[in-house]
Amino acid sequence: MRLPVLSSDCSRCSGLCCVLLPFSRDDGFGVTKGGGTPCHNLAGDDSCRIHATLRTDGWVGCTRFECFGAGQHVTQVTYAGASWREVADLGEMAAVLSVVRALHEMLLHLRTAADRAPDLVPDALVREIVALDGADPVTLLTADLDDLHERVGTVLHRASTAVRAGLGGADLARADLAGQDLRGRDLAGATLRGALLIRADLRGLRLLDTDLLGADLRDADVRGCDLASTLFLTQPQVNAAIGDATTVLPAGLDRPGHWQGRH
Repeated sequence: MRLPVLSSDCSRCSGLCCVLLPFSRDDGFGVTKGGGTPCHNLAGDDSCRIHATLRTDGWVGCTRFECFGAGQHVTQVTYAGASWREVADLGEMAAVLSVVRALHEMLLHLRTAADRAPDLVPDALVREIVALDGADPVTLLTADLDDLHERVGTVLHRASTAVRAGLGGADLARADLAGQDLRGRDLAGATLRGALLIRADLRGLRLLDTDLLGADLRDADVRGCDLASTLFLTQPQVNAAIGDATTVLPAGLDRPGHWQGRH
């Protein structure tokens, strides 16, 4: 089954995240603005004027964001190539972007689950999400996302449990581990779902089959950390962490340009 592209391609988007989404100075953006207002750094060709210097210019939030390919999909597929400048209802377009981003994140996690525990991921569920992803705005906005999230969550939980079976990993789901030195902890097979790992020290750890679904890795130190077999790690989590050339990432995830020792 062919999935949509699940990573951002800004060259095929019309700057939707820079226009449709609200953001705050307190969350690492240079200014606070409401949804539907173009960022003042957005150029006429929908590129970012300060893309190369976002972090040094105080726009760390932009470097952490990833739309999972929703931006170009909404531009090219849902709105058939129309720019936000040509759409009458930007509120609708923003809501559609949020729905498609959620669908793409679900597909991303289901792909990981299928790679690690293929017998536990129903093809029908994946086909349902892919079909909805290609629908019109009204269908997207009236879909029962809560039900879909619940069903996908059940599949991900079963897959995670199967992969981690036998490792005896700790249950640290939603644990507050912010700022803690975890270098002496055995986190192999652990579940860190929804855990707060802000500024946690994970240097040198091998997170073998560790479930990181929804974990907050902002400024977590993962230098020298082996993340290759982690479950449900996403690009925004990687972008938010502090790593280097010795950090081992899962296949399909990019090493952020701001990490030290990038090569």
